[in-house]
Amino acid sequence: MIEVVIWICGSLLALGGIACLIRVVKGPSILDRVLALDVMLLIISAALCLEMALNRHTDYLLFVVAACTLGFIGSVTVSRYVSDQRNA
Repeated sequence: MIEVVIWICGSLLALGGIACLIRVVKGPSILDRVLALDVMLLIISAALCLEMALNRHTDYLLFVVAACTLGFIGSVTVSRYVSDQRNA
């Protein structure tokens, strides 16, 4: 049963990844591209979590936490930089 759920979640993550790639390519602004790359990083982290649930191990847990933290810090940094540029 869990294999079916993993396949469904993996398919949805793949569709989300494709949508993120399209947004990175077509994004009209730098904020759209940064947000799409942040979501792509979260999709990769979620895929690693799916793999850990399927194989019942926690080998990638540190990478998942580090990637989510790095994505958050990167998004906040870019958004603050862009908002400071607009105010100047």
